[in-house]
Amino acid sequence: MLYRTMPANGDQLSILGFGCMRLPRNQDGTINENKAASLVRLAIDRGINYIDTAWPYHDGEGEPFVGKALQDGYRDKVKLATKLPCWLVKERSDMYDLLDSQLERLQTDHIDYYLLHALSKQSWNNIRELGVIEFLQDAKEKGKVINVGFSFHDDLKTFKDIVDFFDWDFCQIQYNYLDTEFQAGTEGLKYAASRELGVIIMEPLRGGSIVRTVPEPVQSIWDEAEIKRTPAEWGLRWLWNQPEVTVVLSGMNEEEQLNENIASASNAEVDILTSHELELIRRAGAKYHELTKVGCTGCGYCMPCPAGVDIPTCFEFYNRYHLLGQEDPKRQYYFWLSGIMGKKAHASLCVKCGKCMEVCPQHLKIPDLLENVAEDLEGPEFEKN
Repeated sequence: MLYRTMPANGDQLSILGFGCMRLPRNQDGTINENKAASLVRLAIDRGINYIDTAWPYHDGEGEPFVGKALQDGYRDKVKLATKLPCWLVKERSDMYDLLDSQLERLQTDHIDYYLLHALSKQSWNNIRELGVIEFLQDAKEKGKVINVGFSFHDDLKTFKDIVDFFDWDFCQIQYNYLDTEFQAGTEGLKYAASRELGVIIMEPLRGGSIVRTVPEPVQSIWDEAEIKRTPAEWGLRWLWNQPEVTVVLSGMNEEEQLNENIASASNAEVDILTSHELELIRRAGAKYHELTKVGCTGCGYCMPCPAGVDIPTCFEFYNRYHLLGQEDPKRQYYFWLSGIMGKKAHASLCVKCGKCMEVCPQHLKIPDLLENVAEDLEGPEFEKN
């Protein structure tokens, strides 16, 4: 495992962090705690020392799970990150109550890296007016949080405005070789680093969408490389190649994924990729942009849908259909959402209430996109079921 220095404090952080938003699940959707705890502890034993969670992960069960997983001495081996759920804050006292609750849920007396969660221009203005800066300073003085930062989902100008407003220790941005000009993007990464903020990367593989099944046109690009790598390794190495990146979070839920990513992190130095390899990655990104219909990362912030639509799964099947050219997806995977194997969850159930759009980090026009899904994947035969 390689480590990089957090500019604000000199912490040596593993370049691969464990993101706890996509832990192994049971069939009913709850966390498979035995499998997940074993995976988290194995990751720590193998050198990962940055663990990231948040209040809403796994329907609110993410923080309590992490608190249990880090018992037996594991808490002392890591830097623990979690986030203030800004959307729950109605007055300043709520910030203190939420932090105290998080400390209890995580079974710890301090948070090493505390973030304002998913800031946008609107949420930043709201939380700032409620006195969040004074709250963060107070929490630091009391030792309840050690470093303060924010995660971000909005445009570049808003990102720069937030960076400049306060003496942050770090920030967290969505960034991968498809999202170089999306939200903070490459310019935002460099801007934050120039102000000596550590930068934590989320969605490095677009929620796994650029590694699960690779379209032939993209695979043909990878095949041109002299050194053969997996799609995940290409994505991670592209990030670690950049000196401004401090930690890359990966939501690993299988030991195989952990092993692959740790192997990549063992020799991923800055500027190790050749100009030819960087050009291959650029071309792969351009091809994905050409083929992908919906930029959904599968984060699940839009769920549960009041109308019962499984929004991330609808988009996954829709993208898969267009990426891989499946001729009859309704008879293969998407058809499962019709209710034939359980609860109905297909796209045409959408009633356009708009609640999903209020929380989507990608700012997708979800109801309109669900119309496209229904048009392409459902049809008369589907409607009869």
